[in-house]
Amino acid sequence: MNLIISNSSGRPIYEQITAQIKNSILNGELQEGEALPSMRALAKDLRISVITTKRAYEDLERDGFVVTVAGKGCFVAPKNLELMREEQRKKVEGALQCAVDQAKAASIDLEELKEMLSLLYEE
Repeated sequence: MNLIISNSSGRPIYEQITAQIKNSILNGELQEGEALPSMRALAKDLRISVITTKRAYEDLERDGFVVTVAGKGCFVAPKNLELMREEQRKKVEGALQCAVDQAKAASIDLEELKEMLSLLYEE
């Protein structure tokens, strides 16, 4: 697993880790049942605190992306299709919100925006 941490990012490191692991699971790079690195190993590889990796793993478990097996580690959870769909829906809504904001700034009305979206969707 290749995670990239940016110290200049405005996001906390644990959020960066959580987001990248979620994306790897959603994209199929990490498969159901696959083991994640131990918290200590990940902290050592990324040169960060174990507390930070612990927080990221706890968030992933809370959100249903991983399961922890006592004494064995963290594993990618069985896919919950509704959870995966909701996660993707949030991403699309965020992108659409950006498009709406840009359209409003450019004085593009709703009908023209709908027409653009329809054209792009059919491509």
